[in-house]
Amino acid sequence: MAGNNHGHTPAAWTGVIIAFIGFCVAGAFTVMAQPIGFWAGLVIILLGGVVGGIMRQMGLGQPRTLHATESASADS
Repeated sequence: MAGNNHGHTPAAWTGVIIAFIGFCVAGAFTVMAQPIGFWAGLVIILLGGVVGGIMRQMGLGQPRTLHATESASADS
């Protein structure tokens, strides 16, 4: 696995950063015992996945051909 480019794309970074912010929001509102804020944090986490997926579809993620080539060479 060393040397591959897994996850080093704008789509991956953006999705993870948004999800991390959602995790922090949900955690903070859990400590403050505010259920509405907790659920809002979970929505932000899901939004991170959606944004990352959309960005990947727009061509800002890792190309599928590169991923398929690496998998085939790793299996050999």
